Amino acid sequence: MPVTDLIEDYLLVWILLSVGLGIALPQLAVVTRASTAILAVMIGSISLTLSVDQFRQIDRRTLGLVLAGHVAMPFLAFGIAWALGLSPALTVGFVVLGAVTPELVTPVMTELAEGDTALSTTALVVIGVGSVGFIPAVVALLIGGIAVPTQPIVEQLIVAVVAPMLVAVGARAIQPDRVGAYDAYYPAVSATMVVLIIGGVTAANATVIRSNLSLLAGVGVGVIVLNGLGYGLGYLLSWRGTRATRIASVLSIGMRDFAVAAALVIAAGLPTIASLPAVAFGVVEMATSAGLARWFSTAE
Repeated sequence: MPVTDLIEDYLLVWILLSVGLGIALPQLAVVTRASTAILAVMIGSISLTLSVDQFRQIDRRTLGLVLAGHVAMPFLAFGIAWALGLSPALTVGFVVLGAVTPELVTPVMTELAEGDTALSTTALVVIGVGSVGFIPAVVALLIGGIAVPTQPIVEQLIVAVVAPMLVAVGARAIQPDRVGAYDAYYPAVSATMVVLIIGGVTAANATVIRSNLSLLAGVGVGVIVLNGLGYGLGYLLSWRGTRATRIASVLSIGMRDFAVAAALVIAAGLPTIASLPAVAFGVVEMATSAGLARWFSTAE
């Protein structure tokens, strides 16, 4: 079996192993020091499969529906936290999680699932730019009295998403044959970066996970419900579209950037426990998205 197939076909296994190692070996958090570079390689690699024409062909109506689904996510997150009777700190963690951008690996998962990668990438960029105002506004509306810094989102978006994507798409436009000759390898490279980053982020939050096992069950139920509702909402909003756009919509709405959510919670000076929803969601969404990517790619 080619190495590329070994990576892509068993991505869920590699992710679960990465999570296990992250919890068992907190020192693996050193990987997060290179998180920006890892994310840039991840986005750049998958963007090498995209052409300018693919972006031009994006259905603006579907993009609008994805954006509408994104706006609904923090309200769903707040409702879940309220229904579970979670503490104010954990409720803030859920709201921030629902409000942040789609997970940066969403385009990778969309490509592996044979979805509309251009749509998921465009949604990521548009939502990322809009999140500068959206996140503080929605947190103030639902929680109030808490300032959430957005500079980390802007910096991460520019360096890890926009710049690598522009360089990659530009390279394909200039040298389509040379770049296209390696199309079979780009998804595997991006998937490898996914495994690295999830292991590093899990390791960085291993202490939070270990010291709050009593809360993990309730929070775990909440993040599973939020993840599932996001996927379901993405499907309902795009069910009239093509199979490729449905896949992109499902993943773009159901996946949340848990790493950014955890970082924003800490940067806002909130208790460390408030990052627990983001950490738990990361484990759940990476497992479910890998499973969905595998299912979508094999389903007729």
